Amino acid sequence: MAIMRKNMEEKKKIQSFTDLIAWQEGHKLAVLIYRKTELFPKYEIFGLTSQIRRAAVSVTSNIAEGFNRTSLKEKVNFYAIAQGSVGELESQLLIARDIDFLELKDFTLLADKAVVTHKLLIGLIQSTKNRISAGEGTAPKG
Repeated sequence: MAIMRKNMEEKKKIQSFTDLIAWQEGHKLAVLIYRKTELFPKYEIFGLTSQIRRAAVSVTSNIAEGFNRTSLKEKVNFYAIAQGSVGELESQLLIARDIDFLELKDFTLLADKAVVTHKLLIGLIQSTKNRISAGEGTAPKG
């Protein structure tokens, strides 16, 4: 029984940034953002379309970079930057909705996914801070 439990725990161990639920949800959000912004007016390709896409990509990029840092303080910093990018994205989605680039149902879908990603990042930041408080300081991954 103990061997079985140990094997199950090893399978749950986070090996890559892609194992982080915050990254997975952020990735889904970024893919949806790209699909929905394809419908934006072409004259916005270097304006709001680009801004929204860059903010969405920044979320997962910063989670990935933070994951691969060895210092827990650096991890928290990059996860916090990702959280800031979610806030930036939420603001841009409101603009897109208000100027009728996004239908209400699409806005709601994207905004809800952004909130989920934001909440997961709060948890990721807090768990990393807890590791710092516990005296870990540095970690190989995660």
